[in-house]
This record gives sequence, C-alpha cells and structure tokens, in this order.
Amino acid sequence: MYVLLTGINHKTAPVEIREKFAFAAAELDHAYNKLKNEHVEGLVILNTCNRTEIYATAKDIEAGQESLKSFLISYSGLAIEEIEKYIYQPNCYDAIDHLFRVSSGLDSMILGETQVLGQVKEAYEKSRELKASDGVLNSLFQKALYVGKKVRTETAIDQHPVSVSYAAVELAKKTLGSLEDKTVLVVGAGEIGELTTKYLLLNGVHSVIVSNRSYEKAEEMAADLNGRAVRFDELAAELRNADIVISCTAASHYVIREDNCREVLLSRAGRKIILIDIAVPRDVEPALGCIEGVYLYDIDELQYVIDSSFAARQKAADTANGIIVKELVEFNEWLATLYVVPVISALKSYGESIKKNELKKAFNRLGKISDREQEIITTLANSIVNQLLHFPIVNLKEMAVSNQGHLYAEVVKKLFGLRLADEEQEEYAKIEAGNQR
Repeated sequence: MYVLLTGINHKTAPVEIREKFAFAAAELDHAYNKLKNEHVEGLVILNTCNRTEIYATAKDIEAGQESLKSFLISYSGLAIEEIEKYIYQPNCYDAIDHLFRVSSGLDSMILGETQVLGQVKEAYEKSRELKASDGVLNSLFQKALYVGKKVRTETAIDQHPVSVSYAAVELAKKTLGSLEDKTVLVVGAGEIGELTTKYLLLNGVHSVIVSNRSYEKAEEMAADLNGRAVRFDELAAELRNADIVISCTAASHYVIREDNCREVLLSRAGRKIILIDIAVPRDVEPALGCIEGVYLYDIDELQYVIDSSFAARQKAADTANGIIVKELVEFNEWLATLYVVPVISALKSYGESIKKNELKKAFNRLGKISDREQEIITTLANSIVNQLLHFPIVNLKEMAVSNQGHLYAEVVKKLFGLRLADEEQEEYAKIEAGNQR
C-alpha cells in the first residue's frame, strides 16, 4: 500500500490559480465521491486558503497518481497545459515528510503558525466521518498530528511573532497580561491597523474604538470590527478609557501629542496603557512614553521584536527538522512492512513455484533414481533459488526504509511479474482493520 499526494499551494501557484482548486464546505462530500475509484483506496482532502492537497493510498502508484491529478485538473476547469506546472506529486516518502512539515507549520506562509494543525485535524476528521480514510491514512494523520503538537511543545516555534500585527499583539499581551475585556483604540483606518485590531479581537479584546480624519472611513472600519467610531477631535478624550492604542495614519506630524494628551494620560493615575505607533513618520510624540503607566513602542522597536523572533523561529525550525526526521524514519519503517513484506513473500513463493515445477519435470525425465540422488538434485535446486533471490531480498529490505523504498518494491513486482497472494491481501485488511480501531 503506497501513500500518494497530489496538491497545489502558495509556494507553487499564485492565488488566482489556487482559488480554482479551493473546495467550498458544501463541495467536499461531492469531491470525495468523485475521487473514489478502483485506483484509490483511502482519501483525505486538506483544503485551506493556501493549499489544496489530496492524500491517498493506492496499490498502483502510477494509476493512483494519474487518477488524483485528473480529478484536480477537471475540478479546476483549466486546461492541463495551464496548470500542470503548479501541481506537485512527490514520492511516497516525501509525501509523508511533506504532511509532517505542514502539520508542524514549517510549510506555512508564516513559519510555525498554529492554525494549520487544526486544519489538518479537521480534514482528517471529515475523511473519517465520510468513511473515506483507511488504516494507513489513519496512522499517517494520527502521527502527523502528534508530530505537529510535539514540534510546538518542544521548540515553541509558534511563540515568536513574525509580522508587525502579530508583534504588536504579543507586546500588548506581554505588557498587559490577559487581553480579556480590554479596549483598543485604532487611530487611522488603514489596512495594518485593521489587521492588528482583528488579531487583538482574536486574543480576547472586548471593545474597539476607531478614529480617523475621515469620519466616514472610521464608521466603515468600526462597522467591520463591530466597534464604534469617534471623531478625530475626540481622540484625546478616548485615551482615558483605552487599554491599547494602535496608531497608523499618513500624517506628516504627531497626531497624539503631549500638549493635548498629557493631562488625559496623567489622569489614568498609572493605570497601564500601551501605545503602538506603526506610522512612519511617527504618530505619537515620544515624550508621552515618559508618563507613568504609558508603554510606547514605535515601528523600529516592533521590527526588533520581529527580527529577533524570526531568528528564534529559524532556530526552532532547525530543531523541528530533527524531530520530523526521527518520526519520519519511524513511520516509514512501519509503512515499509506494508509494501515490502508482501513482495518478499510473493518473491519467495515465485521461486518456490518455479523450483517445484522444474524438479517435477526433471524427475519425470530421469525416471527411476535413488532417494539419495533425488535429495542431491533437490538440494541443488534449493541452493540455486536461494542464491538467486538472496541479494534481491536483502537489498529490498535495506531499501525499504529509504525514500525510494516503495519504488524498489514496485520494480521487483514488475520485473518478476509478481501477484500478491490472497493471504497477503487478507493481511493488508487485518492491518487496516486494526488501525481503524
């Protein structure tokens, strides 16, 4: 049984191509039904904003890969020559390695992000719900989820902010502790301010206030964030109750100034407020950072956090690679038994069958011979067969755990014209049934 992967992601294709492959939630059931055929045994579809990947198991690699690829091309509605270059189909070993890296956040647009682990889990659970998965995929996805959790636990790769918005949120959490029931004041109605506020809301912020020179734009953004808009001349007064201020205007001068904001900030009596100034030129007059309880960060300080965090994530990624390699080898050793052991068994049966047939022919032609002579001839035949098969079997066992092991097993099957016996097929069923439990 071989693990297959056919997919497209943010590394191989632009968004205008990726969106053609995206499945709406209502379309997933139909996609699973269309993908089920004689060439595919088990299926899991991983569908996110950055990737569409189909993981499958098959007894025939080429037929299985062609089936998955044809489906994706057909679903996209694009010509094969337009999209074939964007689709990837790694070998069995690399497909497993890829899934482990996806679940660990190492293949994400933001290195180490956590959302993808939940998406992998949801994809697996959906497959189980539709009874589309099989024993091999059950084991694979359970291992992938385990690896993803282990990487985050042992490396803390997701604890280091790598964007301005994320860094701002982390600084707010570090300064204020829990963000539950906190109020954020957004100055300026730009994209970065809105994105940062959305991150804050995801982390527990309760209330949003938006202020902008254009009151209409402030109202629009406030509506999107389920907050309220205030006029620009009311900005200073709102500092009395805000816990977090995100300022990112296009002004050429300070908009949060000492002359109009100092008294309001002093009236807080040391109660913590964090001012995050993302603007260039700066929006917040630096002198305000000297007031007790005021924590002021400008874009350079945020960038320092980001640079330090990126280096930390890269270091964590190196550690994560070691974890993945170890788990990959362990899983591949188990998987190797599924495609190598039956082939070796079939190869031995093939040699035994030829030996018996040729011995029968020889004894018939020789006529009456002594038991001793029969024994010598039989021993000779055994020796020839064993020696002929010795190195193919030994080397196949050694190659089983390599990234080309499944291909060697397939080549041996084709070279010798092997067909797995019924008992081997039954053994597959037993293994898969055991993994379903």
